[in-house]
Amino acid sequence: MASLFHIFLLFLAIYSQISSSTSDTLNKGSSLSVEKPDDVLTSPDGVFTAGFHQVGNNSFCFAIWYSEPFDHYKYRTIVWMANRDQPVNGKHSKLSLLKTGDLILTDAGQSNVWSTATTSVSPANLSLHNSGNLVLLNSEHVILWQSFDYPTDTLLSSQPLTRSTILVSMRSPSNYSSGFYKLFFDNDNLLRLLFDGLEVSSVYWFEPWLTGRDAGRSTDNSSRVAVMDSLGKFTSSDTYTLIASDYGAAWQRRLTVDCDGNVRLHSRAKPGDRWIVTGQIIQDPCKIHGVCGPNSVCSYEPGTGRKCSCIPGYKMSNLTDWYYGCEPEFNYTCGRGESSFFKLSKLEFFGYDYGYFTNYTFMECQDLCLQLCNCKGFQYSRIPSLSIYSCYPKTVLLNGYRSPSFFGDIYLRVPKIHLSSYGLPQQDYSLSCLDKVVELDRTYEKSRVTGLVKFLLWFACGVGGFEIICILLVLGLITRNRRDSTEDKYGYHLAATGFKRFSYAELKKATRGFSEEIGRGAGGVVYKAVLADHRVAAIKRLNETNQGEGEFSAEVNTIGRLNHMHLIEMWGYCSEGKHRLLVYEYMEHGSLAQKLASNVLDWEKRFEIALGTAKGLAYLHEECLEWVLHCDVKPQNILLDSNYQPKVADFGLSKLLDRDDLKNWSFSRIRGTRGYIAPEWVYNLPITSKVDVYSYGVVVLEMVTGKNPIKPDVDAIDGEQRRLIMWVREKLHNGTSASEIEARIGDVIDPSFEGKYDVKKMGILLGVALHCVEEDRDARPTMSQVVEMLVPLDKDQEH
Repeated sequence: MASLFHIFLLFLAIYSQISSSTSDTLNKGSSLSVEKPDDVLTSPDGVFTAGFHQVGNNSFCFAIWYSEPFDHYKYRTIVWMANRDQPVNGKHSKLSLLKTGDLILTDAGQSNVWSTATTSVSPANLSLHNSGNLVLLNSEHVILWQSFDYPTDTLLSSQPLTRSTILVSMRSPSNYSSGFYKLFFDNDNLLRLLFDGLEVSSVYWFEPWLTGRDAGRSTDNSSRVAVMDSLGKFTSSDTYTLIASDYGAAWQRRLTVDCDGNVRLHSRAKPGDRWIVTGQIIQDPCKIHGVCGPNSVCSYEPGTGRKCSCIPGYKMSNLTDWYYGCEPEFNYTCGRGESSFFKLSKLEFFGYDYGYFTNYTFMECQDLCLQLCNCKGFQYSRIPSLSIYSCYPKTVLLNGYRSPSFFGDIYLRVPKIHLSSYGLPQQDYSLSCLDKVVELDRTYEKSRVTGLVKFLLWFACGVGGFEIICILLVLGLITRNRRDSTEDKYGYHLAATGFKRFSYAELKKATRGFSEEIGRGAGGVVYKAVLADHRVAAIKRLNETNQGEGEFSAEVNTIGRLNHMHLIEMWGYCSEGKHRLLVYEYMEHGSLAQKLASNVLDWEKRFEIALGTAKGLAYLHEECLEWVLHCDVKPQNILLDSNYQPKVADFGLSKLLDRDDLKNWSFSRIRGTRGYIAPEWVYNLPITSKVDVYSYGVVVLEMVTGKNPIKPDVDAIDGEQRRLIMWVREKLHNGTSASEIEARIGDVIDPSFEGKYDVKKMGILLGVALHCVEEDRDARPTMSQVVEMLVPLDKDQEH
């Protein structure tokens, strides 16, 4: 009974704790209440204030703002928020500093909305410094937590942007929640801006087609830090500098990532003055990705500003927000005979190309688009200073803008029956304004104590389960924090890709509960699916292991930077809880390995597959901005579409390297599949693109001979792929010239051809394969040289 009495007294003490605050410090056991406007912290010099800021009707965030002579919330300049994506109620919400050293923000229902997740044996206190930094210190003056380490959309003077912090814009001028634009350090040590939309994402600054060196940046400094000084100079460790036009002494300065995707320097002389923009990173706002949404065009005039408009045949999707772009006013069909094209001059849509095809005629480009059901149009442009035209089939019409200096046009794919209406003037749209604040759907329980009896009844019911509830809450928080940490890690890691995020429920429905398996490997299982838009897809469900997660990260990040007709097209991904799934285009004829096993490929198809695969690998090695090693070239990873055109797939073991830093290779383990691995892996020699060339050579030998390099069906000494290579060379008497190979090719050619093949062309293909599998990597050709050796034969075949 005495024990119960002591517990009762302890609970009464906790229950009767009075919320209190001072003007500069919040001490342990104290709190700030949302219902008391004067419950704020103020910096010693009075420049900054921290407290509850109203972001909507009955919705508040704990924030830091510049103190103003007029302190109405509508005029505050917010520099930091704790809970901008989860506002709390206007009743019974509070910020509390617990005796354990944890700073928590609780909603009206007593749910924990935000926390610093800190602990301290010695007493802790929270104070707002003159710099605008909110700091949690213990009695030994050790910083437990500070707001400078967790910025939202603003950097203050001397506040660093580091490798572990990101600036994220507001959603709109009246919506404080996280927006679509991010300023961050990429893994190559370069500062970049990212458009991270709901379905697609892309880097837009600096220009994606430039290397760091071309943009005047340096990748050498791995400290990854940027800071703005009090004079108005913003400098980054990659050598980028932005200097304010009023450089020098100014009373207040800040740098923001604004909701329109631009980064700006702001300054003013004294509190209450209007903020002046004294510098910005991007001068042409139409170069910012996603500003007008899909199927729209951005135009900019210095005098009138930026303007968004729909392309012909489309209408605005949401009259309150251009981010949603425009939608077609017609029913889209992909029938070849039902489509035509409408020309839009001097208009460019950046990104989301099906591929890049140089030296194409207009008719070739048009036919290519008509062959692709998801082609929305094509860009046909001339390379400056040359008379060569390039073709860019578009799968998404995003980032459109007009430029008088652009050497090309866009040809919009439209139904023939609507073609006559496309020359009509387009409707002008203006945004419908929303209210400043929005009513949130929040309720709260008002606490009342009408008497000792009611309280004792409540206490008797609650004390028995109090410890159990606390334990469950702690376990729940630990589990949630671990899950959130993993999801944040992968969510951010995938932000630079340009794909749709699918939910696990969507993909489970699309695969009919993962019922139709079409492939299986060490990394996971592949299922056939039909998406909500009726596209047939292949869903790769990775194993729920650390290796599966690593392959997931590698594959999405690699393929996110690639686009070629002979590389598999990825449509999206799912990163939800423990689920890691990849969404690919569906390949009707499966893998090359399956077709080789069934002997359904004649010599002509095998030749075309060898050429197409070489083109895809040449793009990886030499044409994309980074240097990509596939590291696992084998028949299982070469997929075939309805026309038996090959597409290189499965980038789970790939390696992405900066072209400016090719000497810094780092491979923690041998990559590849037994039977196709180059000698460099075994002998621990430097790894270059020639490892893919070697694997490609083994694959071509397999296609020509019909023999699998990992099956003991040929005479051998050691090393599976060497068995096949040595067997072929012995049968050819180590001949290397075209005539020597042609004379003996009948001894090694696949018997399933039954003598029906072009001796000259298959002989050259065999010679190329043997050239690729030389022991000395320097003796092997590059993939572009392989393409040059095979393309003339392909053209002869066409004639």
